[in-house]
This record gives sequence, C-alpha cells and structure tokens, in this order.
Amino acid sequence: MDGSHIVQPELEISLLGEPRVFSNGVLVPLPTSRKTRALLAYLVRTRRTHRRDRLCTMFWNIPDDPKASLRWSLSKLRRVLNTPDHMRISADRERVRYDGRGSVLDIDAIQTALRVSGPSLQVEDLEQMARRLDGVFLDGLDGAGDEGFECWLEAERDDARAMRVTVLRQLVSHPDISQATAEKWLRFWRGIDPDGADAHMETVAADAQGLRDRVPGLDLLMARRSTSVTVVEPVTDAAAKPAPAPAREHHPRRQQQRIGFCAARDGTKIAYATVGSGAPILRAGNWFNHLELDRESPIWGRAFSKLAQRRTLVRYDERGCGLSDWDVAKLSLETFVEDLTTVADKLGLERFPLIGLSHGCAVAIEYAVRNPERVSGLVLIGGFAAGWHHAACSEERARREAVRRLTEVGWASDNPAYRHIFSLTFMPDANTDVLTWFDEYQLQATSARNAARFQDAFGNIDVRQKLAAVTAPTVVLHSKYDQRVPIAQGLELAREIPNAHFVPLESRNHILVEDEPAWDVCSSAINAFLSEHGI
Repeated sequence: MDGSHIVQPELEISLLGEPRVFSNGVLVPLPTSRKTRALLAYLVRTRRTHRRDRLCTMFWNIPDDPKASLRWSLSKLRRVLNTPDHMRISADRERVRYDGRGSVLDIDAIQTALRVSGPSLQVEDLEQMARRLDGVFLDGLDGAGDEGFECWLEAERDDARAMRVTVLRQLVSHPDISQATAEKWLRFWRGIDPDGADAHMETVAADAQGLRDRVPGLDLLMARRSTSVTVVEPVTDAAAKPAPAPAREHHPRRQQQRIGFCAARDGTKIAYATVGSGAPILRAGNWFNHLELDRESPIWGRAFSKLAQRRTLVRYDERGCGLSDWDVAKLSLETFVEDLTTVADKLGLERFPLIGLSHGCAVAIEYAVRNPERVSGLVLIGGFAAGWHHAACSEERARREAVRRLTEVGWASDNPAYRHIFSLTFMPDANTDVLTWFDEYQLQATSARNAARFQDAFGNIDVRQKLAAVTAPTVVLHSKYDQRVPIAQGLELAREIPNAHFVPLESRNHILVEDEPAWDVCSSAINAFLSEHGI
C-alpha cells in the first residue's frame, strides 16, 4: 500500500516503555519531573475528568503546596499536548479534563485492533504488537504517586501483559506463520504464561490426533496423568449456526419475574427470583448478582430466556450483593452454600439440576456432596476447585492482592477503570457497549468493601477433596483461553468428578456473551446433557 495515502494522527502517545509523545511524527521533549509524566499518563489513559483535589492527593500529598505543584505540571503538559486549534488539557477551579480527539494512544490502538480485527490480523501486525507490548507500561514511573496510583499502574501492567498473551497466542496459532517463527513466539509466551502456553499446545495436539471424543484425549491435554473424564464434542443447533434472537415472549426481561426473600440461619435476608414454569432448575450465585439488573443484562438475558422456556428458573443474590443483605459478618464458601440451601428449602425444591458459574461451581459441588438426594445433575461453567490463595503461584497471588487493594480504593469511584479490570478479564472479546454496561453493573451490584471481601472469599475456596464424592451426573464447560480461570482448572473438575463430561469452548471469555458462537455451543451442550439424563 502506498504510504502517502496514510493519514498520520496529529498526536501519537506511547505509554509502553517510557512515556513518549510525537507531534506530527516529531518526538516532543517531555518534562523531566516523574510526577508530571505520571500525571500525563494517568490523564491520557483514563480519558476522563478528574477532581483537582484527587490529583493533588494522588501525586503531591506533601506538606508544601500541592495545588501549586499541580498547576505547574499542568502548565508543562499544556505545552506538550495543546495546539492553537485543539486544547487537550483544560481545567477549572475544581476539575481537570483531557480531550483525546485527534490523538492515538499505543495501548488503546492495540486493544482496539484485537477487539475489532481479532483473528483476521496479519502476522506482521501481530509481531509488531508483540514487540510493542514487550515494553513495561510506564517504565520508570513506579513510586511516582500514592498507593492508589500504584494499584492503578499495576492493574494497567496486568492488562498489558494479558494483551501480550493474547497476541502471542494468535501468533503461535496463525495459519500463515512458519513453524520456526511460531516456536520463537511460543518461547516468549511460555516466558510470561507457561501454563496457558502449554495448555494451548496440548489442546492442539489432542485436536490433531482426533482424541477429544474419548478418554485418552485428556491424557495429552493434561500431559500429567491418566483420567476418567469423557471429553464431549460440542453439539450445536442448526449446524453450528448462531441461534436467532429469542422470541420476545420468552425473554426474562418480558416474562414476569417473581421476587421473594428468605432468611438464612444467621438472619441474613437472601433475595431470590423465579421465572418461567415447569420443573425447577437452580442457578447458584456467582460473582456479583443483582436480580433486577440481571433482567436487563446484554450478557445473561438470552441465557435466562432459554432456561426459562420449559422450566422454572430459580436465581438468587448471594449475601453481600444485589437485593440481599450487604452488611454481613462473613463471606465464605460456607455462607455461600448456606444461601443456596436457604433458597432451595424456602421453595421446597426436592430434586433439581444445579448450575454453577465461576466460583458458583464450587458452591454447587459442595451442596451436591452434602445433598446428593436433591441434586439431579450438575452443570459447571468456567469453574475451579481451589481459589487463588491455594492454587496460584506467588506472582499470580501478588497480582490478585494488588487488584484487591485497587478495588478497596477505587471501586466506588466515578472512574470505571477500577472496575474495568474485571470487565476486561471476564470478557476480553466483548464489545464496548457490553463492557460499559458491566462496568456500571458491578458498581450497583455491591459495595467496595464487599467487592474486596468477595475476592478474599473466592481465593479461600477449596473443594478439591470433595470432587470424588460427587454422585450427580456432571458436565463441565470451560473456555479454552479463559483469561480469568485457566482451562486447566476446569479440567481438574472434570478429571476428579466421577464420570464427568468435559466440553471445551472456543472462546477467551470467562463470561460468555450472547453474540459469540461459543454461547450457542454451550447452550446446546447443556440442553443435550439435560436431555440425555432425563433431567
């Protein structure tokens, strides 16, 4: 392509590596002050209005005059970013604003390319991204701000690392790449994500040998020890074509939802909802539920619709979130199981299939082991047996703890970036509208304190010793490239639960979204499982 036809942006900003700014292709000298550079990066990356007093606290919490320090830094940044035609940095007595129109930010450009172009990216594009993402986000600016800035910086670095893993995975799998080049990039991938890289290659090996439909397939996939898991080839409706949008009358947003309340043994009020008619199916609570807001969800709405077409779908909000009591003494696996038990008893559910998502899988497993006569089947999606306090490496634990600190200081902020960390790891391939919805949903679903407490509770979960005691028919579904809970953890569930079936899903999303093919595969596999066992 003739480069003369490429329109160069007026301003290019790079935050991968040391911060740099280019105006019409020419490098612009930045102020030498580390705090001023950190302020530049924070304004540019967050892309929103900030209160002056918060910026003063974040960067200049000193006995001297922090307001004067902020004014000085803003004057320096105006010289870098503003032009006669475009005032990118503006401020009044209370707020500071950044207008990014006409500029390109390197990490944003990579993120957009991955979301929009995805698998259609060329090898050359992916290689360039991989090299750019090799640079440390805001290299050299550690300690330039307070704890809130440090938590934000660490979370941004985690996001950049996750993007690099995505790019490397696409490179290694690209149909146009040579074997030697693929092996080179695989070494880079293993350097930052050994478990993900090995699981991917083992999955490729299993697929290539056509073993996914019988037991030995999992030997290759796990490459650890023999297993009794049955790996089921996903069944799709209408020859794997995406299902049409559900009829309006079947959508829970249009069906009448009946909300009630019941009290756990410690007096905690638990909100539950039923929709549809017929035999019951119960969904265990997971992450942050909110019975009312879920009904308007672009994520779960269609799933609720399909489940409620011929059944009574029962959902509830765990303690600490949604319409249930928020001010509770304890959040733990034991209290989560107590919430499920309270709802099942309140509704007089004698025998029913139980669906678990994410940490809800462990809750469902624990309940099923304690009440084998009541659970007719287990559907486990994106789950794990042991939380990060037990199963994660020291590096992963450090990242989790950093995100927990960030949650405490920023969850309730007007800035959605603090919650966007979760949105992006839960649904890296979701579109902007879905991510924006989920950012706001989390804010309304629980408090900052409880969001941090939930993370601790999830980390302490451990049902590994209970898996062999499950007697209910079980299907385990897990995204191959789950960015939140690696597929190896789903495979552990399937390997240890007797006679479990395993269904791999072609997705990076921990929470499947309605418009991705994996959603239809998952839905069809669940229906096939329930039909097969007459549940």
